[in-house]
Amino acid sequence: MATTQQGGPGNAPRGDKKPQRGGTKASGKQRGLRTDSPEVRLSKTVTWILRHGADQEGLQLRPDGYARVQELLDRPKVKDLTFEGLEDIVQKDAKGRFSLIQEPDPKSNSDEPVWWIRANQGHSMKAVKLDLQPVQNVSDIPTAVAVHGTNAVAWELIKTQGLRKMERNHIHLAQGVPGTGVISGMRVTATILIWIDVQKALDAGIKFFLSANGVVLTEGDDAGVLRPEFFLRVTDKKGTELTGWRADSPAAASTQQSLVAQVGESTVAVPEDGVAEVQAKTEALSL
Repeated sequence: MATTQQGGPGNAPRGDKKPQRGGTKASGKQRGLRTDSPEVRLSKTVTWILRHGADQEGLQLRPDGYARVQELLDRPKVKDLTFEGLEDIVQKDAKGRFSLIQEPDPKSNSDEPVWWIRANQGHSMKAVKLDLQPVQNVSDIPTAVAVHGTNAVAWELIKTQGLRKMERNHIHLAQGVPGTGVISGMRVTATILIWIDVQKALDAGIKFFLSANGVVLTEGDDAGVLRPEFFLRVTDKKGTELTGWRADSPAAASTQQSLVAQVGESTVAVPEDGVAEVQAKTEALSL
């Protein structure tokens, strides 16, 4: 049976790398901005490996997304990270991005538990199948709210094309806005809020799930899109309603024509390498 570690550092089980001094010392090329602290860059690197880069880094993940902690700590990008340092990253992560558990390795003949870690959501690796809680009714969401945060550049595409999962396995929605007790699902820098009519989408056959850290997830329709017809309302950060975004409105049609004109008529639809799409991808991969 798996046991999830709570509280302080504790002791690493035999066979896993034990805590050492300098738990957040890093080496190798890492993720993040130059202005980020070493601790933030290291946290972003661990997040990237577990969500997107496991294959590239030679890290084996279980189907449920868990990797052996020892094998993660052996990756070149985080080779100087200690078990204690990793625990510190997990415990200080306000968005609850990680789960750290102890359980035996099914590939070993030993019943002795070892440490495992996973990202709770945000994967782009198709082989990862998280144990997600299905949402059958909007009341299954504790706040009965699902909202996506974006910015003005990405919104120019989203308001006519809808929300796309893009490289990720799911579209990410928060149970509210930052500052209302919601821990994950939206960047605090979001300037535009898209409120989703979850019940309408459920009735149309679109599936929703809850991740271990409370993020509302959906794959959208067969094309991986949650279309504007399922947008309940759209506001700015102050709650002011945005108008002219409905798919059948003249303003939305004009915006669509303008976007297509910018990239040339040879493009069948707004291109995935368009400015708005690039911005949307950057936004998604930063959650």
